[in-house]
Amino acid sequence: MSVRPIIDAGPGLNFLSVNKERLLIDILGRLSAPETVQDEVLRRSRQDDRFRAAATVWKKLTPDWIQILSDDVTPELAIVVQRICGLPMDERRRQSKDLGETMVIAHAVVAAESGQLVTILMDDGPGAAIATAEIRRLQRLESSGHPVGSIRLASTLTVLGRAAGTRHLPDRAAMRDTYTRLRGLDDGLPPIENTGLPTPKLWS
Repeated sequence: MSVRPIIDAGPGLNFLSVNKERLLIDILGRLSAPETVQDEVLRRSRQDDRFRAAATVWKKLTPDWIQILSDDVTPELAIVVQRICGLPMDERRRQSKDLGETMVIAHAVVAAESGQLVTILMDDGPGAAIATAEIRRLQRLESSGHPVGSIRLASTLTVLGRAAGTRHLPDRAAMRDTYTRLRGLDDGLPPIENTGLPTPKLWS
């Protein structure tokens, strides 16, 4: 059994700011996001004109297309946050840096530990490294006979690659245009030539 993909603020802001929410939902399905991520999306859209469109789109998509996950302390969430951060959940929630990533991972792990299949949308960085460590931990638990689910880590590049050749990105020119706009919002994305997105194999 699978649950809705859980998105981090970075990719959420980027796709919604360039009005590619239909692409995102067509590829991943109906989404979910922790309250902390919603707060970050709305705050950054107020603070940075580049992301202004994101708040309007976000409000149209919730709660039907984007389900908001409560970040209230539960025993399950508290255990995961303590393990991945080394801090009690109440204390971690008072530190805003990378809090959205932490809660995305925590919600995903809780769901996976209950036997669900979960996709996380998160780009490379410290959060993705923590998510990868949790994926490996779940794999070890499963190989030891524990009845757990699994987590898949997706990124902006994953979504765009799966959208290649669809109505959203019908050709390489459309891909390059969309990627250029996304990269203008996120300098963490590599040059498109350093990705697999322009390669003939993807478009064959």
